[in-house]
This record gives sequence, structure tokens and C-alpha cells, in this order.
Amino acid sequence: MAIEPFFNEAYKGVPPWDVGHPQSAFRRLDEQGAIGRRVLDAGCGTGENALLLAARGHQVTGIDGAPLAIRKAKRKARARSLSAAFVVHDALDLGSLGASFDSVVDSGLFHTFSDDERLKWERSLAAVLRPGGTYYLLCFSEHEPPGQGPRRIRREEVTRLFTRERGWRVVSISDTRFDSRRGPAGARAYLAVIERLGEVGAA
Repeated sequence: MAIEPFFNEAYKGVPPWDVGHPQSAFRRLDEQGAIGRRVLDAGCGTGENALLLAARGHQVTGIDGAPLAIRKAKRKARARSLSAAFVVHDALDLGSLGASFDSVVDSGLFHTFSDDERLKWERSLAAVLRPGGTYYLLCFSEHEPPGQGPRRIRREEVTRLFTRERGWRVVSISDTRFDSRRGPAGARAYLAVIERLGEVGAA
């Protein structure tokens, strides 16, 4: 997946999805002890979610296809004296990272993929998330009114992709809010909790 010029260009300023703080949904998850020690932040942007987790003691790698976003994330890490690895990398080729993770967090990456890219993403994710690990997916939901912004996601789109036959278990899909620059109420979203079962029976 080559990064679309739109995304890299957006980081010359402050894109609407770069809210300047971690997503509340991920903060709550970590306060509940849900997120594992070794974490991949896929589509990390300028690093706020990754840096939250690094500050709370996790071993974090953030990847993004936009070099400008990674440059900003590295600057933030240095300024805050936090240890987190930030790498320009293709989200559809995570296996080439040569690492495995207990948890993967996704703040607005999945809803940018085409249907074909979703299939590649599922395989890419499976290559790095250890059996028993968890994928936390935060995306715009079908309940967010149509208009500007990313593709809206229906629950069945998630359950159709992450099946037991492919080695997954969808633990929950809950309504939440995406913190955004649209206003204090943010955007209507889903938080999906998806467990990696392992390779047995995977398609």
C-alpha cells in the first residue's frame, strides 16, 4: 500500500483527525488493564496514542505511511523523553517488521481501506499479532451522519472479515465516540475488540 499523497500533505498542517491528545477510548482501555505490554500502533499519525501507552509503561512501536507524521511523532517522543519506536512502514505488510505484539491499536486506519485492502490488512495483522493477542479497532460507525470524513463502517463488515475460520474472535463491538476537531461531541464510532486465535483453521 503506497501512501496516498493526500495523507502526507495533510501533515504539513494539522489534519482534522490529529486532535492533539490520545483518543479517550484507548485511554480507558489501558486504565482497565486491557492493553498488553508489547503494542503496535498501526497508522499512528503524530503518535499521541503510542506516546500515552509508552508513558504508561508499554513497549510501543508506531507505524505510519506518511513520513511527515512519523517525523512529528519522533519529535514529540524526544520532547517528552519517552521511549517509543516510530517507523515509516506499509500497514499492509506488517510481517516485514519482524516482530510480534500482544496488542494492536488502530485509531482510524481501518476505515480508510478499500474492500480489497481490508483482506490484505487482515492477513498483515495476523502476521504480527500473537495468538491470544487483541486488536482494538476504533472507526467511524454507520451512525455518523454522511458527509465529510472517512467511510462509515457497519458492524457486519467487521464480523464478516474477522471470522473464526480466519483465526479470529470478535469479542465485542461497542458504540463510542471518536475525539475529533469537528466539535466537543466528536464523531460516532465503533470500538471493536478482536482476539487472535492462532493459525489453526485459518483460511
